[in-house]
Amino acid sequence: MAETAVNRSRQARGAWGERKVARWYLEAGYEILDRNWRVRSGEIDLVLLRDDEIVFCEVKARRSERFGMPSEAVDRRKQLKIRALAAQWLRATGHHGRVRFDVATVTGIEVAVIEGAF
Repeated sequence: MAETAVNRSRQARGAWGERKVARWYLEAGYEILDRNWRVRSGEIDLVLLRDDEIVFCEVKARRSERFGMPSEAVDRRKQLKIRALAAQWLRATGHHGRVRFDVATVTGIEVAVIEGAF
């Protein structure tokens, strides 16, 4: 299947949004443990650490809120998938500790982080 210009544009916006969110976390004193960790069943956008708490962050970047809030895309099904991926990441890396799940959105150029989103 050929990749369309629209898909490439969305991927570029997503990658840009992830870099912007990673910068936000770094400025807030977090250490980045992993970016775009992939396994057959999915991907975790960002894995971070601060004060012995491991944060799994799902990033959603949108040009505008025209089609709703970006965070709304992280529905119950997506949350369960992220939790399962986080468990796989923890097993694969041997990390352990308190865990938190954040959702970060980039709308236009504005970053918003929902700590403990689910």
